[in-house]
Amino acid sequence: MARSLVDLLTAHGAHQPDRIAYRYLVTGDCDGETQEVSYGQLARRSRAVAAWLQERGLAGSRAMLLYPPGLEFVDAFLGCLAAGVVAVPGIPPQGRSQNHRALTRMKRLIADADAKVILGGREVVAGLGALAQHLPELDHIPCVATEDLPGDAAGSWREPDLDADSVAFLQYTSGSTSAPRGVMVTHGNLLDNERLVTERMGHTPDALAEYRHEMFVSWLPVYHDMGLIGPVLNTLYLGATATLFSPLHFLQRPQRWLTALTRYRPHTSGGPNFAYELCLKHATPDLLDSLDLSAWKVAFNGAEPVRAATVRRFTETFGAAGFRREALYPCYGLAEATLMVTGGSVDTPPTLLEADGSGPHAGAADAAAVGCGRPGPGLTVVIADPERQEELPDGEVGEIWVAGASVAKGYWRNALATRETFRATLTGHEGRFLRTGDLGFLRDGELFVTGRLKDLIVIDGRNHYPQDLELSAELSHPALRPGCTAAFSVDGGAAGDAAGAPEGEQPVVVAEVPAEAAGEAEKIVDQVRSAIGEAHGLPVREVVLVHPGTIPKTSSGKIQRRATRAAYLEGTLALAGEPAAR
Repeated sequence: MARSLVDLLTAHGAHQPDRIAYRYLVTGDCDGETQEVSYGQLARRSRAVAAWLQERGLAGSRAMLLYPPGLEFVDAFLGCLAAGVVAVPGIPPQGRSQNHRALTRMKRLIADADAKVILGGREVVAGLGALAQHLPELDHIPCVATEDLPGDAAGSWREPDLDADSVAFLQYTSGSTSAPRGVMVTHGNLLDNERLVTERMGHTPDALAEYRHEMFVSWLPVYHDMGLIGPVLNTLYLGATATLFSPLHFLQRPQRWLTALTRYRPHTSGGPNFAYELCLKHATPDLLDSLDLSAWKVAFNGAEPVRAATVRRFTETFGAAGFRREALYPCYGLAEATLMVTGGSVDTPPTLLEADGSGPHAGAADAAAVGCGRPGPGLTVVIADPERQEELPDGEVGEIWVAGASVAKGYWRNALATRETFRATLTGHEGRFLRTGDLGFLRDGELFVTGRLKDLIVIDGRNHYPQDLELSAELSHPALRPGCTAAFSVDGGAAGDAAGAPEGEQPVVVAEVPAEAAGEAEKIVDQVRSAIGEAHGLPVREVVLVHPGTIPKTSSGKIQRRATRAAYLEGTLALAGEPAAR
């Protein structure tokens, strides 16, 4: 029985050395340059990295991974696992506009993880030299381009002493509601969660045979848990094949994703809700005529609120290209549970609960809550009242708590946060629970996620979910793009434009608008106010329009509402109609 993914890679490298593990579309296009690595090559390349790390006595220490999209990251990540080194996926600085944010995050992660080595792509490592003045930490940390390591080094690799409790990697959380924390994911966590992904998504031996082992197409960033645990590591777990390409290439031309699905016909592919919205924006008749999505079995949708309107529109639009409603697969997970917590049933359409005027989403513009499926075998999900530490009945909204072997070990070097988040107890239940910080309810065993506990807006005793207000705003005017709006509340006496406003919490909406829409600012603001007033019965304190790309987001693209609120109160938002900050 495999003790780790290292054991599985060794087995695949020995028993199916010529099968393609990963192919990478260099330009994002199926007819462009393609790189491939077989299981035999992957085993050798990862062992070469592992041997280099072992020879320098780095087993048990942390290695920061800084790679552009491509196959080198996979070699390095698996090389760390094979050396008994704790991998720390990071985001390399790219371009002037991202340097400050990326550098700040890098410095924080290097210090928090106490990284002893940086592994990266050749260009990234060369670029780090130019950043030495901003990163004095690099004077004491070796930086290595792993593609320059000799392949014959694999011969000196020694099998590491790993068990289920050994930490495999630190997954730094996105930080949508707090500073990033390093989640300690163990080798046991990885194996258990890959088991859950396999079971929930129907990755059976029969499915592998039917799809000729072509199981994934993915553009998701591999430094984030959804892109790593799903397409990359589940492919390894199964001994299957995945087609990968850059997130940037997807964002530039979303149709590349659909074209790759048509070309390679995988079983599973997906992304956050915004990805499906982007595809809808580019769904021209010519594109639809060129696609065949009939083989797409599992179209997972997670990492951000799943919109009922998106589910409906995607099915209606891409049904013309063979897409089946049963393929839509809303799911729920988080880094603290390795990744997957709940998922739908394959070949079963998603559950949409229509609002009846009294439920948790009463008055929402989306008009329905979307079911995110059921927990896999061995995982327990309950809805809890976090104050009383009691389980709530079916249909009642509370905090989502999780228990099982996929729940991570805790936060790296943060005993207080670990105790608060991973050690919750529940009346009538044995053992410890993970507090997710997410709100939801159960109905007939299926989970419905309604929002974030700390983002909840409470006005006049009524609960409002910020994503509902954001959706209403985004639907009010075509200049507002999906996933580029932040709603939050401020106290009536807080800084802003409404001096002398009544006390109590009041909603504020911050929305990105393109430069060409600045002339319609007054109309956009009026329509946002009207839409939220009509759908939610709320007067909006202020609607603030800002430059594109300036609302703070996490590494996975989630809106950082608390950071946006802080910028609003500090008066540092990049207001539309004013010169953008350089």
